[in-house]
Amino acid sequence: QVQLVESGGGLVQAGGSLRLSCAASGSIFSSSTMGWYRQAPGKQRELVATITRDSGTNYKDSVKGRFTISRDNAKNTVYLQMNSLKPEDTAVYYCNLRWIRQFWGQGTQVTVSS
Repeated sequence: QVQLVESGGGLVQAGGSLRLSCAASGSIFSSSTMGWYRQAPGKQRELVATITRDSGTNYKDSVKGRFTISRDNAKNTVYLQMNSLKPEDTAVYYCNLRWIRQFWGQGTQVTVSS
């Protein structure tokens, strides 16, 4: 069983930055595609960014150039650096691991005030 623990969320003013972290248990992290998703109130969960085992990345169009996903396989951790934050980035952010099946973290709240 894989456990994912997110941290780094909080309240920030528009234009500010936050860095989310997700630490994974187990031994499959380095073989997995990792992702960050978010869900705003009343909306469906949506993909923000993914990073493959070979560090190939993919981003939602609205965060390109502002967010950066990265991974440290030695620490079993994936990061999401979020810069130039906007109020529309406000959501619960979830970490996701995909390897044969999917695993989810518990989520961390990000609130961007205008």
